[in-house]
Amino acid sequence: MFHSKKIQNKTVYFSDKLDVEHFFTSRELIVKENKDLISDYLKIEKDNLICPNQTHSDNVELVKENVKEYPSCDGLILNKKNIAIYLNFADCTPLIFYDWKNNIGAVSHAGWRGTAQKIGPKTILKMKDLFNTDPKNVIALIGPCISFDEFETSFEVIDELSKTVSNKDNVFNLKTRHADLKGINKRQLEELGVVEIDVCPFCTVLDNDKFFSYRKENKTKNRHSALIKL
Repeated sequence: MFHSKKIQNKTVYFSDKLDVEHFFTSRELIVKENKDLISDYLKIEKDNLICPNQTHSDNVELVKENVKEYPSCDGLILNKKNIAIYLNFADCTPLIFYDWKNNIGAVSHAGWRGTAQKIGPKTILKMKDLFNTDPKNVIALIGPCISFDEFETSFEVIDELSKTVSNKDNVFNLKTRHADLKGINKRQLEELGVVEIDVCPFCTVLDNDKFFSYRKENKTKNRHSALIKL
């Protein structure tokens, strides 16, 4: 279940399924404008607050000591305690993963393109390659994004998304051309073997007072974030 808390009077959201530091920021806390505040809260150096250059790819990288730039990267894996990673969103689906057995974290950016490329499962499979992560030991959080009823798209996009799941029930509406990005990501993870999945109830369009929406706000450049620190 998701809850809210304050970081110096600014609201963030977290899941009670995860016992390592993590949160999804809101409109009140833009990370790039509040790095000092967040690094102080996390007790890390500001330069160790790492965000990649997101390009709607399916590229996933392991964060390395003293490496700050990750070009064309939409998933980061973390195994160090002195670093925090975050990615940015405004309607796309934020994914946070935690392998509790090996103490490995990750954040991935699943817009419709990332979802069509199965970046969520690919992130966990890379965790498996690097650290022998078992999907059954992963806790997955699916953060605030555009909801099923608000994500009207093309038949071409629906076709690409439908190829990524075996069970297509209740995540597509072909009559209205709607797709459930949260539901599709959840089903991809379930079909990989992930058991513990917590889905945030908020919609970035309907709950636009809390989160940024690219669609509703005329292609806004503002972003909220998903962050994890071990």
